[in-house]
Parts: sequence; structure tokens; C-alpha cells
Amino acid sequence: MKSIVISFCIATLLFSCKTETKLETEEQLLARAKAIHERVITLDTHCDINVKNFTDSINYTQELSTQITLPKMKSGGLDVAWLIVYTGQDSLTDTGYAKAYENAMAKFDAIHKLTKEIAPNDIELAVSSSDVERIIKSGKKAAMIGIENGYPIGLDIKNVEKFYNLGARYMSLSHNGHSQLCDSNTGEEKDDWLHDGLSDLGKEVVVEMNRLGMMIDVSHPSKEAMRQMIELSKAPIIASHSSARALCNHSRNLDDEQLEWLKENGGVVQTVAFDSYLSEKKQEIYQKALMALSAKIADSLYNNGDKSYNGQWYIEDNWKKLTKEEQQKIKDSGIIDRLMKITNTKAEQIPDFPEQVNVSDFVNHIDYLVEKMGIDHVGISSDFDGGGGIEGWSDASETFNVTLELVKRGYTEPDIEQLWSGNLLRVLDDVEAVAEEMK
Repeated sequence: MKSIVISFCIATLLFSCKTETKLETEEQLLARAKAIHERVITLDTHCDINVKNFTDSINYTQELSTQITLPKMKSGGLDVAWLIVYTGQDSLTDTGYAKAYENAMAKFDAIHKLTKEIAPNDIELAVSSSDVERIIKSGKKAAMIGIENGYPIGLDIKNVEKFYNLGARYMSLSHNGHSQLCDSNTGEEKDDWLHDGLSDLGKEVVVEMNRLGMMIDVSHPSKEAMRQMIELSKAPIIASHSSARALCNHSRNLDDEQLEWLKENGGVVQTVAFDSYLSEKKQEIYQKALMALSAKIADSLYNNGDKSYNGQWYIEDNWKKLTKEEQQKIKDSGIIDRLMKITNTKAEQIPDFPEQVNVSDFVNHIDYLVEKMGIDHVGISSDFDGGGGIEGWSDASETFNVTLELVKRGYTEPDIEQLWSGNLLRVLDDVEAVAEEMK
């Protein structure tokens, strides 16, 4: 008799839940999503920067064309942006190291200038989870610092502590190309490796990062380098901007074995909103159609007297033949931005135009990662101003759309809080705890 009553109660509860779900209108769902978005701390672990946008005359207080600005963060409800000290890989020489160090210091200086001089009343540098909570509670935005590519360390391990003291709280040991510290994922294409994982100096850096309390980022290093980092590290690690390789076979994504390693390590994968890492095939189809359309538009503009388009040479293969200086001059002129704005508007008006990679594709990866690893090990990143951005989350002003899609998929508020910031900040706390133990 008792089992029958229990079964009846369960059935009644299930029916009630389904009824409530059906009764929720689109307006109610939207209102619920907005309320959740306002309550949780939203944190994006990867936003690239250009030092040109951190001056007295041009900066993030203005509505720039960049995907991250303070106005966009405010309108989209993005609370925390990890601003990235990125250095491209160059020669493993004293000259190369010196140039890389100079580049890194310029970016550290830019971030500090933003938080201390340009907009101290709007954004503050955070170096811990307690900082984040305090800053957000005060009504400001929070900036955090990550290092993409340990190349600027050079051969002097003391630079790790110097960068930590400047606010860096995570670092990847390589980028596109093998560094002096470890192999890059880019070696996979031709099975070409420099260290077979970590170099001896790289192993020392891992230990030093543990000692200081700096998170180890495996988004660019090779699979073998990641394996060795996990084996050596006493603290959890992160992938600051990677997605699921099972859904998109790109070497920048993590395969199921890597996901299992990271889960066992206690770390987190920050799912990245980068179109070709979410659906390479879909992106290729869309991009091919978009470039064909932009070529027609450029040709039309050129033939109608706008000679700045120069016969569309810069949007085809000839672009690759230009020097970096020539490419930069064209980018700085705003011609490409203007053309792509026209092209995107036109594409939206064309029936059956190929679909862009969008927020739904992004959350598909979140779904997969949660299924494979559990809700405790998944987070969110954009790679804004570094190639990231998708339809629906093209810049910080559209951040709410991610929360909305998560709500539509049935994620609860505690789930969404974990995905947006809770898991990443928990890893940061764990890494700091390990550092304290090592003292």
C-alpha cells in the first residue's frame, strides 16, 4: 500500500512539473532567464586585448569596434573579463625572448592603466575569488589577467613570479608553435614535436606555478604536454578556451580521454565560443558563401566609384601575399569592417543563406562536456578580440543570450552559476590552497 501511495505521489509531482513547464510562456521564460542572469556572476576566461585601446584618447570606456568594452559588458551583463597577455610564438633566441617580454609587459601595463587610471570607478583588477565577489557587489566590473603563451618568460623562471605579482592568475605554456616550455597542439598536423611534451624548464615552471598559486592552462599545449602537466601538477588545471573534440575534430579541442584526465584532476574546461572550434564544417560553408557575397559587393562598390576597394584583392587569396604592414594598414582604414557590415546586412536578407555557427551550437558543446565530465568541470569563454564570437554572442553586449539558451535547455540557476563562474573560481581557490600548503 505504501509503495502505491509513493508511486502516485511521484506521478503527481511529475505531472505537476510538466504542467508548470507547459504553462510558462515565452515572456515568463525570458523574465526568469533575465533574473538568473542578473543574480549570477558571469565570467569570461578569455578576452584578447590590443594596447592601442588602452590610451587616454582611445579606451574601453568608449563604444569601440572591439568585442569587449565597458559599455558592452554593462549592457550584456558580463561581470568579469579575463584580459589576456598574449604573445605570438617567435624564435627561441635571446632576441625573441626579449621582444616577447617587452610585449607582455606592455599588455600588463595596459590592463593596470585601465583599472587604475582610465576607469577605476568602473572596473577593478581581481586576483582571487573573494576579490571578484567584493568588486561585483560594489557595482563595478572585474578584470582578471591570464597569460596566453609562456614564451615571454624566456629562460628566467623568476619571471613567473614577476608575472604573478602583476596579477596573472593563469598561464598556458605555449601557443601556436612550440615554445621553450612545451610542445603546441600545432605539432599534431605533421607529427612534429620539439620536447615530446614538456621541456625540463617547462617542468620547473609547472612546479613554480603550483608554488605561487597560478592556474595551468592547457588550451594550446599538445596532448602529451597536457598529460605530463597533470601528472606533475599538485593542483587542478584549466583549459581556458577549448571545446569538445568529439563534436568538432580540431586539435584545439579536447578529446574524450583528455576530458577524463581533466575531470580526475579536478579541473575545468571553459567552453569557447569560436565558430570553427564548434562546427568547422558549418563555419566553412557559411564563410565561403559570405566571402563570395562580399566579393560581389566590393566589386560593385569599386565599379561605382569607390576605388578604396582596389578590385577586391584583399578579400581573396591575394590577402596572404601582402606584408603584415600592408594588411594592418587596410585593417586600420576601416574598409574591411565597412564591407563586412554591408555584407552581413545583405546576407540576412537572402533567403536560405547558409546559417552561422550560433549560441545553440555553443551550448551543444556545453551539453556534451557536462554529460561527459559533470556540471562541476565545465565553464564558459569567448575568445573575444582573438577570433571568437558567434551569432547570438558576437560581443559582450549579447552575453545574456548564453544564459537564455541554458535556461531553455533546462539548466537550473545553480547549474548556470557554476558554468558562468563557480567552477572556474573554485579551481582558482583550489590552486591557491595548494600554494598555501607548499609554503
